[in-house]
Amino acid sequence: MPIQFRFHPEKAVEAAAVFLKLHGRPMKYLGLLKMLYIADRVALERLEQPITGDRYVSMDYGPVLSGVYDLLKGKPVEDALPLWSQFISPRNGNHVDLLNDPGDADLCEAEEEIIQEVYQAFGHLDPFEVAEWTHDLPEWQDPHGSAVPITVEDILKNVGKSADEIAEIQQEALREAYLDGVLHG
Repeated sequence: MPIQFRFHPEKAVEAAAVFLKLHGRPMKYLGLLKMLYIADRVALERLEQPITGDRYVSMDYGPVLSGVYDLLKGKPVEDALPLWSQFISPRNGNHVDLLNDPGDADLCEAEEEIIQEVYQAFGHLDPFEVAEWTHDLPEWQDPHGSAVPITVEDILKNVGKSADEIAEIQQEALREAYLDGVLHG
């Protein structure tokens, strides 16, 4: 069974907001999408779980968080769009901006550090340069104009996790999904 974490819209909003606050002005949505993917990838490597829990796809400009991409386009994702729209502006041309500060109550310190490191590494670059950089990630496949799913297992393998570690992460994700079902079901 493939590993699937639960999408956390609150954490996605807070992570996007931290990037936008660090940027201090409207940001090209492509840059925001790339940095959110890279942050989730680093979190999978270091914390053995992503920040957002979103699903990943290869698109022409590199890997993308598919739910966040839909939210940026104003499309509903589960029940996350009203929350997203309260804090992140609709796209204005190629840019998005922070409307209100959601705070960071759902992000742990390690996740915030990852977001800050990713911003320091990529926030000043042209988003197309960052997209080019992500084309060198082994999990990215050229989708030729479509979207190809990227599995969490592929990312974990590519950040150096062993088969045993991946199996443990899968068990943890299943436990979390079960508990979420019990608590929120």
